[in-house]
Amino acid sequence: MKTVFKSILAAASIALLASSVQAATSLEALLDEVKKSRVSEARINKQRESEFKSARADKQKLLRTAQANLKSEKSRGDRLQKSFADNEVKLSEKEVELVAATGNLGEMFGVVRQASAEAYGQISTSIVSAEFPGRDAFLKRMSEEAKGLPNIKELEDLWFALQTEMTESGQVSRFTTEVVSLDGGSKQQEVVRIGTFNLIGEQGYLVYDDQAKIVRPLGRQPDGFQTDTALALHTATSGLIPFYADPSKGGILSLLKEKATMMERYHAGGEVGYTITVMLAIGLIIGLYKVITLTVVGGKMKSQLKNISNPSSSNPLGRILQVYGENKTADAESLELKLDEAILKELPRIESGINIIKIFAAIAPLLGLLGTVIGMIETFQQITLFGTGDPKLMAGSISLALVTTALGIIAALPLLLTHSIVSGRSKSIIHVLDEQTAGIIATHAETEKA
Repeated sequence: MKTVFKSILAAASIALLASSVQAATSLEALLDEVKKSRVSEARINKQRESEFKSARADKQKLLRTAQANLKSEKSRGDRLQKSFADNEVKLSEKEVELVAATGNLGEMFGVVRQASAEAYGQISTSIVSAEFPGRDAFLKRMSEEAKGLPNIKELEDLWFALQTEMTESGQVSRFTTEVVSLDGGSKQQEVVRIGTFNLIGEQGYLVYDDQAKIVRPLGRQPDGFQTDTALALHTATSGLIPFYADPSKGGILSLLKEKATMMERYHAGGEVGYTITVMLAIGLIIGLYKVITLTVVGGKMKSQLKNISNPSSSNPLGRILQVYGENKTADAESLELKLDEAILKELPRIESGINIIKIFAAIAPLLGLLGTVIGMIETFQQITLFGTGDPKLMAGSISLALVTTALGIIAALPLLLTHSIVSGRSKSIIHVLDEQTAGIIATHAETEKA
């Protein structure tokens, strides 16, 4: 601020001098003005010198103060460094004293942390946690976050957690919890826990998701007879109930989700399997129709045998008797030819469809073999393209190869049985016709001789 003021004052003096020079009318006046300006400039310079000396003294004072502060800080730094070194020595001594004082407690701390880690891994995934949630938080803190020696309460909590898991592993208990359904909904329901093995609910077997801390139904329930025992146990109130338990604590039940159902296995046969099924259905329908019709025909023929004298055209035997009645006057050889012709006319009606069943029974295993060959060809093609690293890539083709063979055999067995039954019925009817025809011819021949 002082420097600015001095500059302004000098500028004003110069301006005043310039104006005086312009106003001077003679050299004497100009000389007087210069003298006055000189005196004024000398006074200003003296004042500047005085102010500079004063500022210099201030700077010297600040310098001395800064040097004093520097010396003080250096002295303080030396003291702190010495104190730090002394503290390092004391810490080393205290660590040695701590190790000597803890003794076996340090080993115990390691054992406790190891036991807590093992218990955390077991309890966090145990289905017992579905009934008693929150037990794993303490064990996780003990195994991962604890830095000091455990106190008596923490040791007791660890003991209680392990003892609870051991005790509950042998208990069958009921409790109410929230069960999340497969469609995303949830509701409170009663759940039966069988030790540490299985959870049973209204839907059948349940699983405990230790990541989401929820109970949900198994993705796919096992076979019906196994699920029935689970539901029977869920609804039982007392007594001994047979039950299929999973000793792997859910491992086997989880694998059941990957197990193919009967319908999935059937559809794995593809078009060949469907063709075999159609043949089986047609063959059984024909067989059923023939069994019914031949049974009806056989019944009518039995009724006709009881009334030979009154032949009916509604059954083969009656029609043959009518032929005999029309040719009683013929000789035995001609009558035999006429009756044989009548029997030949009846055979197509009696034996129609039987050969179709036989053909289907023979073709079904061949189609199954064809499916096997197609499946193996596809398997080798996939091996050529993708190698043998992933067996799942070949599973579909192998399923086609095996399922079609099984379907062919399964279809052939009932078709063969049906053909045997139908063929036996038809042969029995034909046998009756042959027997009655032979009797008629023999009787007619004896009549001619007489």
